[in-house]
Amino acid sequence: MTKQSDTTHSDTTQSDTTQRLAHLSVLISGASVAGPALALQLSKYGANVTVVEKAPALRKGGFAVDFRGRAHRTALQRLGIRDEVHARQTHMGRQSVVDADGSARVDLPAAFMSGDVEIFRGDLSEILYERTKDRVEYVFGDSIATLTEDADGVDVTFGRGAPRRFDLVVGADGLHSHTRRLTFGDKGHHLRHLGYYVAGFDLPNHLGLDRTARLYSEPGRMAALSNYDGDPERAGAMLVFASERLDYDRHDIAAQKKLLAERFADMGWETPTILAALEATDGLYFDAIAQVHVERLSKGRVVLLGDAGYGATMGGMGTGSAIVCAYVLAGELALVGGDHRVAFAAYEAEVGDFAKGCQKTAENAGPFLAPPTEKHVRRRDRAYRMLSSRLLAGVFKRLTEKAASAITLKDYS
Repeated sequence: MTKQSDTTHSDTTQSDTTQRLAHLSVLISGASVAGPALALQLSKYGANVTVVEKAPALRKGGFAVDFRGRAHRTALQRLGIRDEVHARQTHMGRQSVVDADGSARVDLPAAFMSGDVEIFRGDLSEILYERTKDRVEYVFGDSIATLTEDADGVDVTFGRGAPRRFDLVVGADGLHSHTRRLTFGDKGHHLRHLGYYVAGFDLPNHLGLDRTARLYSEPGRMAALSNYDGDPERAGAMLVFASERLDYDRHDIAAQKKLLAERFADMGWETPTILAALEATDGLYFDAIAQVHVERLSKGRVVLLGDAGYGATMGGMGTGSAIVCAYVLAGELALVGGDHRVAFAAYEAEVGDFAKGCQKTAENAGPFLAPPTEKHVRRRDRAYRMLSSRLLAGVFKRLTEKAASAITLKDYS
């Protein structure tokens, strides 16, 4: 493990505020968004932060993620990354629900799917990494193996690196968090299946889409094609289908491709072209649409952040929640000089209802994209045709922002 430069590169004037946590060593598992966002704030307070990531390098690309509502905007501003996020946004336009022949049934306004500002997850991760790489230690290609806590700290062993000791450990390692399993046990009920699966991959942009998307639904299934970055050669495919919980190997890509090909074999619209591209792709994402539910977010010196503690695969504004909650966790630790017992309790009290409210919106993701019957498909289209009208545009925007704005952030500075 190579220690990066300890140069302090604060966004604010140097003061005692920036040294509140200078005595504190923190290990964060996960270098996607939640982990680096927390690392950014903790390093501003002087903490010694290490981020360990099992991937060999920073992950590029990924789905586009959005921010919407007052709390998201405030967190981006206070983290100091708002301008960079806006500079690298997708500028995604309207998206259309189509018939099998490609004709539009409903046009959805950009704000419905893309919020106030939308950015690729990989671009957001890169912004946070660039802001922190000179004052935070990043260890790629490794992961936590064991955690052993005592009264004064946590002894950590790794899959590859030498054992080390930290004051605190943060699990920001996603929906299938290994840190959560080590801390709270491998309890199946932590991950609640919502009755749908989702897949995504890149393919040639054969429809010539330009920052727009087409979405086609049949009962219990959805296929979509989108172009978020204006690249005339590349598009993204998304497949969603209703299903009971499936028993499959998360690392067996060939088996996942076979499963998808069987589920979508007789579907109309552009689905045959999508399935042909699926066979050739080596970048498939496949997972259940699910939520994480834990009894509490911390145990001793270990705490969960982002998807690891209150995640939802899609529709739950998980990235916005991660940014907001990282800001709160760092701030609560700074307020009490690193006393984890007080800070973790305050963190849970501050974000608990907010995170649950955001999660609740995810319950609608599967039924919206792949309604269970043709009657439900028509009902969805009528409802969104009405809500996206000019007359109700303001109401529609407030509805999409309600959960994301259901927290008032303290000014920890």
